[in-house]
Amino acid sequence: MAARATPADEIPPGQLEAELAAQDPPGRSELAKRQKSLTIGAVCKALAQEFPDISISKIRYLEDQKLLTPRRTPGGYRLYSQGEVARLRTILRMQRDEFLPLRVIRQELAAGRSGDTAPVPGRTARESGRTWRPSVSVREATGALYSIEDVLEETKAEAKLVRELEEYGVVKGEMRGGVRYFDETEREIIAAVAELARYGVGGRNLRVFRSSADREANLLQQILAPALRSRNPERRKEAVEALENLAAVATHLKHLLLIRDLRKIVR
Repeated sequence: MAARATPADEIPPGQLEAELAAQDPPGRSELAKRQKSLTIGAVCKALAQEFPDISISKIRYLEDQKLLTPRRTPGGYRLYSQGEVARLRTILRMQRDEFLPLRVIRQELAAGRSGDTAPVPGRTARESGRTWRPSVSVREATGALYSIEDVLEETKAEAKLVRELEEYGVVKGEMRGGVRYFDETEREIIAAVAELARYGVGGRNLRVFRSSADREANLLQQILAPALRSRNPERRKEAVEALENLAAVATHLKHLLLIRDLRKIVR
């Protein structure tokens, strides 16, 4: 469950400045850095217009996941540099615009992805020479599981909606000790559906998405089945990379077809 804000995040006005200014020159140097940094509350306010759902608990959750590393003052207060704020903005945009799970976001950031850079190219298509960046990973997930309570808190989804998704086979979850848990991918699915639910889209409306995904997965499996079943580790690794690349191409194609049809609606 995402951690809640602690008193250390609620800095009384002027207390941090007084703490640093009272120190010797190193403290004054820290004060100069602090004037260019933001507290966690100030970060929320700065990003609230673009990300209305941003919260202190969400920022701290991303820190717990090692995606953010704010500085700490001698008194234990978190301070976010402009670079950390930019990194957070990039993370939130990848979640909102590309629906990437945290493990993929972590890979993107490690590869140098930032809000000011283009997506990292993937493999090159043989005939066209165009590059595609896999937007999802089909490799093994981190293995992390999230209880239904954690999922509801983080995604802001309603329990009724999650039950609908289970009923229509969109998510399955896993029962352990009488509690249902979801992996990271299913948690991200629930988050995306929760956003759609704001516009009146219910679980029964998602069967079209599920059917489409099943057909696409079956097609890609047919294309690469022999290589994916290979006992040669190198060949299988190449097949998995090709599968991710094909998934990126298929996703881009589906996006273009959708945009084309939507443009007809608004004409």
